[in-house]
Amino acid sequence: METNFNKPQRQSSIGVLVMFVDSLQKFGRAFFPIIIIYFFKSESLSKLYLYFGLVGIVLVIAVIAYLSFINFTFYIDDENDEFIVNEGIINKTKTTIQLNRIQQVNIQQSLLQRIIGVYALNVDTAGSDNKEGNIKAISHSVALALKAKLLNNEARKEIISSDEAPIEEVKSSDYPFLKIDFLSLLKVGITSNYVRSFGLILTFFFTIFENLRNIGKEDLIDERTIDGFVENNSAFYLVSVFILGMFCVVFVINISRTLIKYFNYNITKQKGSLLLSYGLINTQSTILKPEKVQIVNISRNFFQKKLNVLEIKIKQAISDESKQKKSLIEIPGCNENERDEILKLIFKQLPEKGIMMKPNFRKLVFSIFLTIVLPLTGFFIFGKYINAEAFEFLNLAVFYTLFFLIIHYFGFRNYRLYINKNHIIKQSGAWDIDNEIIEIGKIQAITTSQLFWHKNLNIGSLTLHTAGGNLSFQLGNYAKIKEYVNLWLYEIETSNSNWM
Repeated sequence: METNFNKPQRQSSIGVLVMFVDSLQKFGRAFFPIIIIYFFKSESLSKLYLYFGLVGIVLVIAVIAYLSFINFTFYIDDENDEFIVNEGIINKTKTTIQLNRIQQVNIQQSLLQRIIGVYALNVDTAGSDNKEGNIKAISHSVALALKAKLLNNEARKEIISSDEAPIEEVKSSDYPFLKIDFLSLLKVGITSNYVRSFGLILTFFFTIFENLRNIGKEDLIDERTIDGFVENNSAFYLVSVFILGMFCVVFVINISRTLIKYFNYNITKQKGSLLLSYGLINTQSTILKPEKVQIVNISRNFFQKKLNVLEIKIKQAISDESKQKKSLIEIPGCNENERDEILKLIFKQLPEKGIMMKPNFRKLVFSIFLTIVLPLTGFFIFGKYINAEAFEFLNLAVFYTLFFLIIHYFGFRNYRLYINKNHIIKQSGAWDIDNEIIEIGKIQAITTSQLFWHKNLNIGSLTLHTAGGNLSFQLGNYAKIKEYVNLWLYEIETSNSNWM
C-alpha cells in the first residue's frame, strides 16, 4: 500500500519510546552537574524524597516525550515543492524545506531503533549545518518511500547523492569487492589514534576532579597517598608508570572504538559508486559517488606499514567548512591492493607522484623556534627568577627537547608536494604519514602568499581551495609555485569537468 505524504503523517506509535530515551539523554546532559551534587548529598536526604524525585523526573520526561510525539508531523506539499515538518510542545515550529535544496536523505538505525524495529530519516540541505527534517521513528517501508519521494526529481539527479542507504538495499547488493575483516580492524585499533585518545582521557579525569572539588568531595581522592607515592619515587619512575598506565587505557579504548564503530565493514560497487556499510551498535550505510569526492587522504604509520594496513579518509563536497566532519568518510584497514582499487574507482585512474617540491629549511627552523626555543626560554626564566625548584624537572626538559627535535626532523623530511598532469599530492606527517590527493579539475580557488622578508629568498606558500576543504603547502619555491598556479588556472578555466 502506497503511503500518501500529501497529508500530515505522524511517526510510528512505538516512536514515543525513542522520544522518551532522547528526552532522558538531553535531560541528563543538561543537568549533569546537579545530578552529581544530588547523588553525593543523598546521604543527608530522605530516601523517600530521593525516590519521589526520581519518579517525578521520569514522569515529566514521559509526558514531554508523549507531547513531542503527538505534535510532530511531516508531509510533502506538491503544489509548492516543499517538505514540511511541524514540531514543538509550547513553542511550535514549522520547518519548510524546498525540495530542490535537498542534498542528502539519510536513513539510519541506532541500537534502540534496531530493537524496536524503526528507522531515523534526516534531510540535509545546502547552506545549513543542521539536519532540518529529523524524523526519529518510522517504519522501513515508510522511510524508503519518503526517501524516494524527496529525491524523485529528474532535474536534481546530477547533484543529489544519498549518504545513507537502507539496510535491505545493502543486503540485496552484489558481493562486496572489499570486506574489512576483524583482524584488519584489530590492527588499525592497535596502531592508531593514540594522541587523540590520550587527550580525551586527560580531559575526562580533569573534568571529574574539578566537579568533585566544586561539590566539596575532593577528599574522595586521598592526596596524602598520592603525595607519599610521589615522595618515595623518582620523577623518571613516576613518568614511566604514568605513560605505561595511560598507554594501556588508550590501547583498550582504541581497539574497542574501532571494532564497535567499523564492525563488519563492507564496500560494494553499485552503478559506478561505492556502497559502504558498517557498525555494530549504530549501523550505517553510505553511498559514495566519485563526482562528489574532493580530497582523499591516505594515512599510514610505521607499524601499519609492517602490518600491511592503512586508513583512507574521503572528504566530499560541502556547502560550508563547519560541515566538514559530516562529509568525511573513513575506510580503515585496507591493504595496498584494495587502496588502489578504491582510488581507481574514485579518480578513474591510479594517481601517481610526479614532480616533487620541497619546503625551504626555514620551515624546520621556524617550527623548532616555536615549539622548543620559546618554551625552553620561558622554563629557564621561570626557574632562575621565580622558582628555582623548576630545575628539578630538567631531565623532563631534555626529554621534551629531544622528542620535538625528532618529530620536527621527520616531519620536515616527509613534507613534500607532488604534482602530475591530473593530480596534486601533499605528503606530510612525522609518525602518521598522510598523502592528500586532489584532482586539479576540482580546484575552486588558489591562494598564494609571501611575507615581505621572504621575497629575496624566493619562498612562499600555496593554498588550494576545494568544495571539501583546503590543501596548503608552506615555504616552497615561490617562482615554481606561481608557474604551476598559472598552469592550473588555465586548465580550470578551459575544463568542462563538473567538480560536484
